[in-house]
Amino acid sequence: MALSLEEKKAVVSEVAEIAAVAHSAVAAEYSGLTVEQMTALRAKARDGGVYLRVVKNTLAKRAVKGTDFECMQDGLTGPLLLAFSREEPGAAARLVKDFAKEHNSLVPRLVSFGGQMLSAGDLDRLASMPTRDQAISLLMAVMKAPVEKFVRTLNEVPGKLTRTVAAIRDQKQSA
Repeated sequence: MALSLEEKKAVVSEVAEIAAVAHSAVAAEYSGLTVEQMTALRAKARDGGVYLRVVKNTLAKRAVKGTDFECMQDGLTGPLLLAFSREEPGAAARLVKDFAKEHNSLVPRLVSFGGQMLSAGDLDRLASMPTRDQAISLLMAVMKAPVEKFVRTLNEVPGKLTRTVAAIRDQKQSA
């Protein structure tokens, strides 16, 4: 069923709003997926904070125009679904990568991050980016390490003195 002009405008504005605030985008070819598989993919996308939409390419080109994902316009050909990461930069890439492992019919075609077009092979690199919580924990571990080492060094002086005194005591008791 063909979309009316108003419906097309609504789709373009909806996708454009999401693209304006998204961190990254992945376009994947989905031909061969069953309805159940697409439903499962959409459910995983909702849980992961990913906006997933199947849009006609002409509408998608209009929607990404003027956003960081304008670089994807030339590659929008064939049956593609668009996945936009709204919360974390690697969320859409992780979703597509994990789902493509289980279903060979989902093939990543375009990856965009930070206004740059990446190759489909860079999907793994983007998917391996830490989540916000993981990045904060890594930063805190790096910030905490020098203080911990300093405290251990300070604690070693009285510890060594205690061990030396205990060794002398043991030596005198045995003699």
